[in-house]
Amino acid sequence: MTNSNEAIKLTRQGHYVALLTSVCATALLMSTQVQAQTIYRVMGADGKITFSDKLPPSTANATATGKGGQTVGTLNAGGGGPALPFELNQTVGRFPVTLYTSSGCVPCDAGRSMLRSRGIPFTEKTVTTVEDSEALKRISGETSLPFLTIGGQQIRGYSDSEWTQFLNAAGYPKSSALPASYRNPAPSPLVVVQKQTPEANAQEKPAQRAPAEPKRAPVTNSSNPAGIKF
Repeated sequence: MTNSNEAIKLTRQGHYVALLTSVCATALLMSTQVQAQTIYRVMGADGKITFSDKLPPSTANATATGKGGQTVGTLNAGGGGPALPFELNQTVGRFPVTLYTSSGCVPCDAGRSMLRSRGIPFTEKTVTTVEDSEALKRISGETSLPFLTIGGQQIRGYSDSEWTQFLNAAGYPKSSALPASYRNPAPSPLVVVQKQTPEANAQEKPAQRAPAEPKRAPVTNSSNPAGIKF
């Protein structure tokens, strides 16, 4: 009888250990999946903060959070897309890169290729109109291209060694750390000229007065040569 009770007791303990092991394994698996999942912290236009495991729209102000709650980057400011690595995103925030170019500019093409091959996120401004040239002169003091800014640092003309030196000093990685699907924003004019609509032109022009009616000469009646009015 005693042996039978001990056997039942051992069997129950075995089932309990197996059940406990299964529960622990399931909890560990769920914990690993949760930690590996990217969570997006999204701030709406009204300032309300929500969390989601789905990629927010490009217009959202979102921060990607990875394993252990660590921030891994922000959404590509160029229009949605993948998040930048954390360190690169910090460098972009402190020392944004802007390239000023024009069509038919061979050094501009070389500078653009250098930034892309190194994986530098940058904004490109094109100089094509008189207004663009005047704005560039106010910024750089002259109109020569290409013109590069790294934070507050201004570099006139293209020099691979000089650009490399300043990019290194700013903390940009020496080789590309960008996600494979990252795309820089499309080039945009330095000066955006807004065309006025016909309605706006009509509002700016002073209201035209109706032409004054010409004065008529008094009618002279032969029977009333003095033109006396009754």
